[in-house]
Amino acid sequence: MSTSPIRVVLLGYAGVQTLDLAGPLDAFASANLARAGAYLTLTTSLDGFPFASESGLRIAPDAALKDVGPIDTLIVPGGAALRTPSVHEKIAEAVMKCSAGCRRIVSVCTGIYGVAPTGLLDARRATTHWRFADDVATRFPAVRLDCDRIFIKDGPLYTSAGITAAIDLALALIEEDYGPKLALTVARDLVVYLKRSGGQRQYSEPLQFQARAGDRFAELAAWIASHLSDDLSVEQLAARAALSPRQFSRRFSQTFGQTPSERIEALRLDAARDHLTGSTAQVEAIATAVGFRSDDAFRRAFDRRFGLSPSEYRRRFPPAPLPHPGDCDVDFSPP
Repeated sequence: MSTSPIRVVLLGYAGVQTLDLAGPLDAFASANLARAGAYLTLTTSLDGFPFASESGLRIAPDAALKDVGPIDTLIVPGGAALRTPSVHEKIAEAVMKCSAGCRRIVSVCTGIYGVAPTGLLDARRATTHWRFADDVATRFPAVRLDCDRIFIKDGPLYTSAGITAAIDLALALIEEDYGPKLALTVARDLVVYLKRSGGQRQYSEPLQFQARAGDRFAELAAWIASHLSDDLSVEQLAARAALSPRQFSRRFSQTFGQTPSERIEALRLDAARDHLTGSTAQVEAIATAVGFRSDDAFRRAFDRRFGLSPSEYRRRFPPAPLPHPGDCDVDFSPP
């Protein structure tokens, strides 16, 4: 655990994704509010000149990367510009020059385009935004890409998934540096109340379900996601879709690549996972709330899907404690 400020340097460029840069900065700033002097964060560019983000925000860096001094953690945010060779080649060259003196090198989202060309990620596990996974795999085949992850640590290299996953990764770095108490304090300060692990999917089961539903099942998909405790038998669902049970089962499997019962179980388990990390409800109550007919069936299904029991999952990813009465009160009276 560090006793002096950890020097975190973010490398910006014209066309950077604003949140990829600002998200980690705000997380480390919040850590400094809770523990003074925890981090020294510096925003840089290759030449030290101001640049505009992808959304048009003008950013004035603290220094040129070459002039910033010692670097503990180097963060490369993603952005549309970095996906062009003329930009990522220069960024990669700068990252390679800094790499020997860094304890950690971090890519956020498509920041992997600025790290992978260095060869530092070769034969290492990594992740990135799901939308660009195929392109990254094609351009950098030596990287062991796993895009079903929020973030991945492989040695001194850290990579994260799409955009807001930068917060998840920043929290993981803070926990690694100063322990879970400070990381939880930062999560509460940022109102990131559902802490996701690096081993969870980039997007939830309901979102995948609705995205793949198409016109035929669009309304039904939304209804199912909000009625998980109801009777979701094939007969009931077929009636809502105005199909015979046989037709419904066949068309559902063709659309989603799963039987109705397999997809419903996945949705219920995803909802149960959110309940476990976002509430203090008893496991038995959660099982009922998401539609399992018995606690035993719920526990067996959860263990089969996630590889651990609901209770163990909650121990690993505990709910944030509720604020004390008055913690969120605001006094608008004049001083």
